[in-house]
Amino acid sequence: MLKVDSIERGIVLDHIKAGKSMQIYKFLHLDALDCSVAIIKNVKSNKMGAKDIIKINETIDINLDVLGYIDPNITVNIIEHGVTVEKKCLELPGRITNVAKCKNPRCITSVEQDLDHIFRLADRDAGVYRCVYCDQKTEGTF
Repeated sequence: MLKVDSIERGIVLDHIKAGKSMQIYKFLHLDALDCSVAIIKNVKSNKMGAKDIIKINETIDINLDVLGYIDPNITVNIIEHGVTVEKKCLELPGRITNVAKCKNPRCITSVEQDLDHIFRLADRDAGVYRCVYCDQKTEGTF
């Protein structure tokens, strides 16, 4: 039996699609933190079959829109004194900025290197986003 200590104060990212935790770890730059970060992969789950969990032993700011874009099924648990004090359920954000890059070579973002890559949610059911400049379609890259 694997034992991972509980945390006194911090964040637990739960219900991550199995195999996606390392991408989230890299995308959120969790390697730059000075605190403990535990990644638990392929945990058995009645609801999901298998899931990943990330435990961060510190309270940090996490962009919930980015997490929602990566996987809207993630649950963000805020831990204080070893107890969950807040549980945030995510959803696909209506707009994302500099999370994905437009793949259209004729898009203004290809020419203007300093321009933000902005996408709007075009189809919530399919998870489709479109570039606000050229209307190029993109779907979750994770």
